[in-house]
Amino acid sequence: MKMGTGLFWGAFLLLLGIALIIKVVFNVDFPVFKVLVGIFLILLGIKVLFGKVLIPSHHFDPEETVFSERVYDNPESGKEYTVLFAKGVYDFTNVNLDKGNFHAKISTVFGGTQIIIPRDKPVKITADAVFAGAELPGGNTAVFGNSVYESDDWSPDTSSINIKVDVVFGGVQVIRR
Repeated sequence: MKMGTGLFWGAFLLLLGIALIIKVVFNVDFPVFKVLVGIFLILLGIKVLFGKVLIPSHHFDPEETVFSERVYDNPESGKEYTVLFAKGVYDFTNVNLDKGNFHAKISTVFGGTQIIIPRDKPVKITADAVFAGAELPGGNTAVFGNSVYESDDWSPDTSSINIKVDVVFGGVQVIRR
């Protein structure tokens, strides 16, 4: 994963906010901001020098994408997927609806997610966004609040793909193929 300016500034603003909260709420009288910036710069320097993440990916569940990039070709029904400071691509085009409804939840925090949905199957996507962007097919978007997308052939009585999307300080893009 290449470290972009968005990741840098996002992490910097997050640390700044945490430092201010600690200083104001807990009345801590040491230079919280300077310590956090120092730690951040050390970690950033290690990342640039060695080109890898300090936390190995084997410490995370298979449904979690943290500080990396991952593609899910066949997401499983009933699973909850998480994207944290990362990029996740979820391809739902091969979902089999013979056994009934397919349910998945994708949470994105300080990251980017791309969701690929099929044109030939009924799909319902519910997106909740907080200081984020969620682009749904048909021009629906959510920046702060929620938005729902239902394909033309979606009906509550038929088997369908149901995806719940939560995004905070990140971006989600849904593409129909």
